[in-house]
Amino acid sequence: MTDQELLTSLLAERSSKKGHFILASGRESSFYIDARLTTMSPDGLAVIGRLGLSTIQQSGWHVDAVGGMTLGADPVSYAISYASAGLSRPLRAFTVRKEAKTHGTEKLIEGPFRSGDKVVVIEDVITTGGSALRAIEAVRAEGGTVSGVLAVVDREEGGREKLESTGVSVIALATARQIMSVLEKHGDQRP
Repeated sequence: MTDQELLTSLLAERSSKKGHFILASGRESSFYIDARLTTMSPDGLAVIGRLGLSTIQQSGWHVDAVGGMTLGADPVSYAISYASAGLSRPLRAFTVRKEAKTHGTEKLIEGPFRSGDKVVVIEDVITTGGSALRAIEAVRAEGGTVSGVLAVVDREEGGREKLESTGVSVIALATARQIMSVLEKHGDQRP
């Protein structure tokens, strides 16, 4: 099984649910993906680190750091950064806060992010693209350049297209369609 197949299988098994849900975007859906149930597990972190790093390398994005909006992007960014530790130029991880701190350094971006960094913005699940757009704006406001967006899952509901319309390319490690296909293949009848 390839890392992409393993990740899709883990997401189908652990992170997807059928029912009635209100998404972070405010949209209603009969299918919910809580990627954190996979991205915060030991085997999920291992496969996401390897797959995320190899995807970034194959994309041609030459970057210094990876990160995105807390909380969804955090474990993914850290796994990719950790997987890159043996490289001659390892990738640093950063986190974008929802709001700048009102004390201490009053930072919006935490971690070893530097002005001038070329980065990949990480997203756990893209629906409308709103979280990734907020992270892109924060990175650019702090002097960084966004080479692309790497998502664990693309729900295929227009978010990718919205991000790409701003000139940022998007790569997803899995899609909602692929996850649903795994569920159907195994005869999943979850409510």
